[in-house]
Amino acid sequence: MYLHLGQSVVVPYSRILGIFDLDNTSWSYKTREFLDRAEREGRSVWVCDDLPRSFVLVGQEDGPATVYLSQLSSAALMGRAERNGVE
Repeated sequence: MYLHLGQSVVVPYSRILGIFDLDNTSWSYKTREFLDRAEREGRSVWVCDDLPRSFVLVGQEDGPATVYLSQLSSAALMGRAERNGVE
């Protein structure tokens, strides 16, 4: 099964490590540092034209996790996941 993150981007449920709200998590210095590092290393993917509201951490088989920044809220993404039977 897959989760649609917006703008025709889908990721497999089995690879999702976490769905995070940017408003709540970006207060932490460590989270900002993590997101900055992912951006510098080319591991972040913007799935929006507007300001992002959430980010999804997706594990990869052959390397470090990819960060997808989405304009959808973390609640909306979690709702989609729950409706599709992911817990």
